Amino acid sequence: MTLEVPAHSTPANGKPASRIRQKNEEAILKAAEDEFARHGFKGTSMNTIAVNAGLPKANLHYYFTNKLGLYIAVLSNIIELWDSTFNNLNADDDPGEALTHYIRAKMEFSRRQPQASRIFAMEIISGGECLSEYFSQDYRVWFKGRAAVFQAWIDAGKMDPIDPVHLIFLLWGSTQHYADFATQICRVTGRARLTKQDFEEASDNLIRIILKGCGLNPAV
Repeated sequence: MTLEVPAHSTPANGKPASRIRQKNEEAILKAAEDEFARHGFKGTSMNTIAVNAGLPKANLHYYFTNKLGLYIAVLSNIIELWDSTFNNLNADDDPGEALTHYIRAKMEFSRRQPQASRIFAMEIISGGECLSEYFSQDYRVWFKGRAAVFQAWIDAGKMDPIDPVHLIFLLWGSTQHYADFATQICRVTGRARLTKQDFEEASDNLIRIILKGCGLNPAV
């Protein structure tokens, strides 16, 4: 389940991108991520992204023809990471182990890529127009398939009968909170920034709270 991204990563001859091309794309995406997180889509310019990526503007347009394509590529990167982890859930899995792994993975994404998560949050808050194609019928089918895994666990007596849809929303919201609202957390707790240990402790607590709410015994 991925966004339709401009074909910037596959050369016309179909061969894998060269090392220089990959390096340039990574620099562009990182610079774009920084700018979109600070200024939003409308407040970001391709020229500033090119400067911060250390590339001429003409080179930037070689990889990404316009700002919207670059913006969607940034969104695509983080969504694909989130979805790929969620795709690994299987009805045959032990729900406690699977949820523990998923929560830790999502929290690690929040620690390592907080700005990408904030860009996604800002896009959704502003109406999600650029994600309209992503949240299509195909995505809804995919989402129902994920919810069906939880329902299978419930039907098999592996976890308490709860609404899988609301559980998924809880998993998404609680793990992304530590990226999207890190400033609030730091101000409330008096921290200068959230450390790796802070994320590990938060993960342990989320696992304990969520698993117990599902009638599962956390092994943390």
